[in-house]
Amino acid sequence: MSSSTYDVAIIGGGIVGLATAMALSKRPNLSVIVLEAESRIATHQTGNNSGVIHSGIYYKPGSLKAKNCVEGRRAMYEFCAEHNIPHDNCGKVIVATRQDELPALDRLYERGIANGLVGLERLSAEEIKEYEPHATGIAAIRVPETGIVDYVAVCNAYAKIIQDAGGKIQTNARVTGFRKAGNDFVLQTAQGEVACRNLINCGGLQSDRIARLCGVNPGLQILPFRGEYYELVPEKHHLVKNLIYPVPDPRFPFLGVHFTRMINGGVEAGPNAVLAFKREGYKMSAISLRDMAQVLTYSGFWRMALKYWKTSIDEYYRSFSKAAFVKALQRLLPELQMADVHRSGAGVRAQALDPKGALLDDFSIVEAERMVHVLNAPSPAATASISIGRSIAEMAARNFSL
Repeated sequence: MSSSTYDVAIIGGGIVGLATAMALSKRPNLSVIVLEAESRIATHQTGNNSGVIHSGIYYKPGSLKAKNCVEGRRAMYEFCAEHNIPHDNCGKVIVATRQDELPALDRLYERGIANGLVGLERLSAEEIKEYEPHATGIAAIRVPETGIVDYVAVCNAYAKIIQDAGGKIQTNARVTGFRKAGNDFVLQTAQGEVACRNLINCGGLQSDRIARLCGVNPGLQILPFRGEYYELVPEKHHLVKNLIYPVPDPRFPFLGVHFTRMINGGVEAGPNAVLAFKREGYKMSAISLRDMAQVLTYSGFWRMALKYWKTSIDEYYRSFSKAAFVKALQRLLPELQMADVHRSGAGVRAQALDPKGALLDDFSIVEAERMVHVLNAPSPAATASISIGRSIAEMAARNFSL
């Protein structure tokens, strides 16, 4: 690919890898290359999410998620305004539909206050109708700092900044090998060898494998969870003004099926969360024997499965049954009918699972000599990408003595 040796090679051209490269590109006389496996950047998690700019209300105060989401959300709005990227600070409502959800709703409100959110409102059943006339619940929280954006457009803007600063982005460059050559690392890619002095792994769905390839024990395994979406037919777009969310189940790092108005038009409904049979398994029929063997031989998977088998059955049933999916949506929007939605796209989330069967809910980053491995970067990674990128760049600067 190139005979030169880069100061930093970043594996992964998703939003976290690009944000990290953007932060590093501001350092003078530093050569940076981003290696993306696919033919374009932002192909996987970044390009298949619902485009929400999260507020930070869900996350435990003091956690990396909370800190980076609040800082990153502000930075994202500023970045979009500066670079003329379409976005809308439209707000959302989180709706409780059952009495047993009210304590969790109260905890969300308290977390939002602790995380410094501005303008939170508690809503009664009647007040919900003022913001979402077709939604039904017994209480809600309005979160005005939530918004929507096109994250692929954001990534394209990140990429331009990187390249304008002299950085390189190489697509079709899946990393397949690693070796040390004196004081340098040599990465074997589909485009040839790349030499670098330092390495940052932002490989998303492949991040644990990349760490192992580089001789680092990640201490976890990535499980691919597919989230499937439906989309409202155009005649029913009026049923959703902005964003309508349920109260999430605190046992899981997922937010539950919800309604999202998209920045480029349309309204998405979903996602569910089912184990995919392939790391890039966007369809039910996508199966990788290698990926499944790795899942089924991991002790953490069986510990998780024994704990949550009933929930898993419910999610798979909803995956195959449109009626069951619509029934879940009707909790928030009772007048929605089967004919009002059709299947849309899907995304695959890289969910880290530890050997004890715990789904990691916060960012997980492992450092090694002249390496930084970003092993779990769950939602709100896209929202928080500018903040996360700066943090990883600062960590790398210390580790790499830049």
